Amino acid sequence: MHNIDLNKILSRYTRLIVIPRISTVLFIFFQITGMLLYPGGTMYNKEAKGYTFTENFFSDMGAYAARNGDPNYLSMIFFSLSLTIVGVTFILYYLTIPSLFRSDRLSYFISLLGSLFAIAGSLCLIGTGLTPSDLVLESHKFFANNIFYSFLLTSFFYAYLIFNSNTIKKRYAIGYLFFFVSIFIYVGVLNYGPSADLNNSALIFQVVSQKLIVFVFIFSVLHQTFGFENLTNNIKH
Repeated sequence: MHNIDLNKILSRYTRLIVIPRISTVLFIFFQITGMLLYPGGTMYNKEAKGYTFTENFFSDMGAYAARNGDPNYLSMIFFSLSLTIVGVTFILYYLTIPSLFRSDRLSYFISLLGSLFAIAGSLCLIGTGLTPSDLVLESHKFFANNIFYSFLLTSFFYAYLIFNSNTIKKRYAIGYLFFFVSIFIYVGVLNYGPSADLNNSALIFQVVSQKLIVFVFIFSVLHQTFGFENLTNNIKH
């Protein structure tokens, strides 16, 4: 009986800590590789060489053709693969987290709500990677935007949950709260910020905002794994 329980804990540890950390590294590696393989061109400068960090969206790497008109197959493959890996990882991650809060009925219910929206956001991550923006723009925008709407709600529920938890250190709740505020601001940028179609300055503003929220996303996931690592260690003992 003891061995069965330990196996469950190790499986939970793998899904909450090991796999997310590996996936984060793979995501960064594949995104950098996609940038290096991107043929070139931006919305306002078709002659630009390679990927321009402040003028190319992440989604430019997922397009069937680059902004300069060249085929973009390799960059598209790495972009799609990176989002699929992260999407599947988050589905496993957020299906597992509620098991840590089973001892309290209200906390368990809140964690289920948070995970429900996270799974929706994770499916949108996969959808974003599989819908090239130059072929199916509306579908791509639907998936891309709903990543942030979904995780906005997830971060709200989990920030509240961890703040009220006696088993997870409050600094991890602060991390989730920062995650929530960052996504909230970015959702504001999506809805009320200048459109990238306006001019090159507006494009740079939108691209840099996107890069910043993705950086926060990555940092937040890594930060969370340490909080849940401490909790699973405590459960082990």
